Amino acid sequence: MAYVLGYDISTTATKALLIDQQGTVVAIGQASYDYATPHPLWSEQSPHLWWQACRESTQEVLAKAGVAANEIMAIGLAGQMHGLVLLDQAGEVLRPALLWNDQRTAEQCEQITARLGEQRLIELTGNRALTGFTAPKILWVQQHEPEIYAQIAHILLPKDYVRYCLTGEFASDVSDSAGTLLLDVRSRQWSAEVAQALEIDLAWLPQLFEGPAITGQLHAEAAAALGLVAGIPVVGGGGDQAANAVGTGVVAAGSIALSLGTSGVVFGATASPIIEPQGRLHAFCHAVPGRWHLMGVMLSAAGSLRWYHDTFAPQLSYDQLLEPAEAVAVGSAGLFFAPYLTGERTPHPDPLARGGFIGLTVRHTQAHLTRSVLEGVAFGLRDSLELMSQAGIGTIGAIRASGGGTRNRLWRQILADVLGAPLVGVSTTEGAAYGAALLAAVGAGWYRDVDQAVAATVRLSDPTEPSADQARYAELYATYRAIYPALQPLYPALAAAEA
Repeated sequence: MAYVLGYDISTTATKALLIDQQGTVVAIGQASYDYATPHPLWSEQSPHLWWQACRESTQEVLAKAGVAANEIMAIGLAGQMHGLVLLDQAGEVLRPALLWNDQRTAEQCEQITARLGEQRLIELTGNRALTGFTAPKILWVQQHEPEIYAQIAHILLPKDYVRYCLTGEFASDVSDSAGTLLLDVRSRQWSAEVAQALEIDLAWLPQLFEGPAITGQLHAEAAAALGLVAGIPVVGGGGDQAANAVGTGVVAAGSIALSLGTSGVVFGATASPIIEPQGRLHAFCHAVPGRWHLMGVMLSAAGSLRWYHDTFAPQLSYDQLLEPAEAVAVGSAGLFFAPYLTGERTPHPDPLARGGFIGLTVRHTQAHLTRSVLEGVAFGLRDSLELMSQAGIGTIGAIRASGGGTRNRLWRQILADVLGAPLVGVSTTEGAAYGAALLAAVGAGWYRDVDQAVAATVRLSDPTEPSADQARYAELYATYRAIYPALQPLYPALAAAEA
């Protein structure tokens, strides 16, 4: 038998997933860890945790599957994007990694925009300067930890530090690197212009590869630590969202994925680099060679429902909380929920945005509030889909939906009605790790390309079609869109009052 391994190095755990030549998931191993918040807005993690978790999850998955080490043909990597890993000349970690959710770099984002100009920055990188991205973190270290900055020899992303541990190579893939704000997304190469403006040495940055390309081989020391055989090829892989798109089959131009987890992501594959003129959508390279994608990110999607449940009805199960909402009419009797509980990214890149229930009266019950949360999140996700349509992504067909929030029948129906498109599930729930494994399978030569791999392995469920309520939701969406601009002038004062 022959198998490939896919790793997903996330913020709280590393997952190892083993698939066979039919694309069947044979076993999954996982090891968890935490991250530190030593100061307000800071979010850090030791890279050594990822490598330790990689070892533990690999040993678990091999034991569960009963697979021999010499049956592993290739390894693929996916992981949390935007994190900053700094290494010295000897390859030693210089400081804890600054993670994607670290928010300390607002000043550095302003500096980047001033140095390049907002439009030139968007034209080159496809994105505005946001606190989550990697480049502002590099500038923060330069300005606040000069003794660390002086020792930098290599800059890596989280999954690429694991690649270094596996192979000894300093390499990355273009989909993950597009989230650094240092990549020219059109040419799929590092931008010398951006690096020069930010005084970042291009020699520090890793060599770039496409997702299924082989970046190195497992060296003997790593093989011994993992219980594998030296020489196994390791492919480029992808950032977590691009790898998830491969795992859910969103690789053809115009195909759309919706991920409804703590945050919400709308992902649209494109055949050419499409850049939203104001940078309200992320424009990144896909993990599929020669393709790109647009991405809208909503910071509190299923996280809004979790907050609502934990705050107002912790004694109820989610099913008990949601069931009464099915009897509430579309629009929750004029009640709207603004889902900006942790600020917002798309389409309003505003860390000061605040959530709220708008339109409350004495007639509203808990069931109305519950349904308005589901509807508000759906409206927020439609914002991203609308921007993609305006940017020229083409006709929106069936949307491939994943994430815990899409398991609820009522929420799926609301999403289909608000988004105006059928929602379909996919055959695996392990999107990013599965996508990494499929990229490894292509690298191993099992499939001609990623399109063939997806066609052979990803299966779709029956669709949830939009109902007659679609027209009513279109009317309500116009009111929802007016909420942010109406309340935005108040947000700085509300933030100041909170402080």
